[in-house]
Amino acid sequence: MKIYTIYLLGVLFALMSCEGKEEQLKTAEAVISEDRMKEYVRELAGDAYQGRKPFSAGETKTIEYLQSTFQSIGLEPANGAGYLQEVPLVKVIGAIEEPLSLVMPEATMKMDYVDDFIIFSRRLEEKIKLNASEVVFAGFGIVAPEYNWNDYKDLDVNGKTVIVLVSDPGLESGNPDFFNGDAMTYYGRWTYKYEEAARQGAEAVLIIHQDKGAGYPWSVVVNSGSTAKIYPQPENDYKNRCKAEGWITFNKAQELFSTMGRDLDQLIAEARQSGFQGFEMGVTAHLALTNRWEKARSHNVLGKITGTDLADEYLFYTAHWDHLGIGKKMDGDSIYNGAVDNGTSLAWMLEIARAFKAMPQKPRRSIVFMAPTAEESGLNGSGYYADHPLYPISKTVANINNDLMLPFGRCKDVMVTGYGQSDLDQLVRTEAEKRGRYILPDPNAHTGMYYRSDHFSFARVGVPAIFARGNNDHWEKGKDYMTEKEQYWITNCYHKPGDEYQQWWDLSGVVDDAQLLFRVGWEIANTDRYPQWKATSEFKAVRDAQFK
Repeated sequence: MKIYTIYLLGVLFALMSCEGKEEQLKTAEAVISEDRMKEYVRELAGDAYQGRKPFSAGETKTIEYLQSTFQSIGLEPANGAGYLQEVPLVKVIGAIEEPLSLVMPEATMKMDYVDDFIIFSRRLEEKIKLNASEVVFAGFGIVAPEYNWNDYKDLDVNGKTVIVLVSDPGLESGNPDFFNGDAMTYYGRWTYKYEEAARQGAEAVLIIHQDKGAGYPWSVVVNSGSTAKIYPQPENDYKNRCKAEGWITFNKAQELFSTMGRDLDQLIAEARQSGFQGFEMGVTAHLALTNRWEKARSHNVLGKITGTDLADEYLFYTAHWDHLGIGKKMDGDSIYNGAVDNGTSLAWMLEIARAFKAMPQKPRRSIVFMAPTAEESGLNGSGYYADHPLYPISKTVANINNDLMLPFGRCKDVMVTGYGQSDLDQLVRTEAEKRGRYILPDPNAHTGMYYRSDHFSFARVGVPAIFARGNNDHWEKGKDYMTEKEQYWITNCYHKPGDEYQQWWDLSGVVDDAQLLFRVGWEIANTDRYPQWKATSEFKAVRDAQFK
C-alpha cells in the first residue's frame, strides 16, 4: 500500500509539473505582441533606413537598432563581448559599354539592356569583353550523376557562351522521383547553373527566363540584376567564374531560335528527355562592360540565451536584416524599404526571443538569434557564418528560419518549404495540430525557395533547417483570398519600392507563427535528441560525416 501511495504521489507530482510547465509556456507565448511587431517593422522599413543595403548608412542604422533591441530584450552578446560578426564582402558595380548582340550568318540580333537581357560579372576586372564568343545551347545546364544526367556530355563549351534553360527537367514531368518532380532541386537554381558553366570552362552563361520556372517575373530579375552586386570577398578575384553571367527573356530567346528554324517550346520538351544533346548554334556573342568594386565589411547580428546542462549545443533562429537599398525609381519612389522582406520576419524572431526570456527557467540548450546580412545578394551573411561559425556546426542542432511573412492575418495552414527534408516537419505538425492548424507542403516548390533563404546555408553544412509559416489558407476568408493577396504582393511589392509598411496591416498571423515556432524551439532546446535528416535528403550525408 505504501509503495502504491508513493507511486501515485509521483504520478500526481509529474502531472502537476507538466501542468505547471504548460502554464509557464502559455504565459511566455502570450508575451508575443502584434503591436510591438508593427513597431519593429514601421521602424526598420522607414525611409530613414534607406532600404537597409549592406555597406550603406542604412546598414549602420539597422545594426545599431538591432543591437539595442537585443539588449532591451535581455539577449547576451553571441560573439564574445559583442553582438556583431564581421562579414567580408565585395560590392561590384557594373556598367554596360556595348550591349549584348548575337551575330548570325545572315543577321545580327541587337538586344536592349533591361528589356531583353540582364548581365553582370563578378570578376574583379575593370574591362570585361565577349568578342565573337561562340554560342552553345546546353539544355538545362545540369550535371547530376545520381540521375545519370549530363547536359554537357560531348559538348565543348570551353571559352564559349552557354545558353541554358531555367529550372530543372523535373518541372511538369509528372514524376516526383525525377529531379523531385515539380519541387525544384538545387540543380534548378540560377546559382548552380552559373557555377556549373564555370566548372565547364564557359566564358559566359545566359539563362532563358520563364516566370514559372524561376518563381518570379522578369521585373525581379531586372531589379536584382541591374543594381550593384554583393559577393563574398574572393582569394582569386573570381577568375574561376565566367566572364559574364546573366539572363535573357523568353521572347527574345524564342526569336533567336526561330531564326535557326527551331521552336523553343519544342526544344524545351526535348531537353527534358534523358540523352538530349546540346549543340553549337552558329551564333557569336558580343558584349563589353566595365566593373568597379569596393571591399568592405558588413555584419551579422547575433544575440543568445545561454542554456543550462546542454549549453554547448545550439538552436538557431534566423531572419535576415538586409534589403535592396535605393534603386530604380518606380511610381516616384526609389527606396526599396523591405517591410515584408524581411521586416515581418525580424519582428517574428525578436518576439520569439522575448517569449524565451519570459520563461522562468532557461532552456537546456543555448538559443542563438541571428539576423544575417546580405541575404538578398546570395545568402552571403548566413553563408559566411556557416563557413566561419562562432559555435561548432556539429553542436548546432537545428535552424528555424523565416522570410516574407505576409501581413494579411491568421492562416490555418503552416506551409513548410522543404517539406520531407527532416523530422522537424513532425515537430511542427504536432504543435500545429494542437492549435487546429495543419501542415501544408509548399505548393510552389517549383520556385526552389528551400535554396533561396538563409536556412539553406545551415542545411548545406548539415544542420537540419526548416522554413515554415502560415501562407495559403486564411482562417476566415479561405484559400482563394490568400492566393489573390499573395499574388498581388508578388506582382506589386516583391523587390520593389512598394514593399512598405501600411497602417491596415494585420500581423495576427505572424503572432500565431511566432507562438507556434517558439513552442517547437522550446521542444528542441529541452530534449537530448538531435533532429535528423530524412534518408532521402541530400544533406543527410554531410551531417552523418560529422558524427563518424
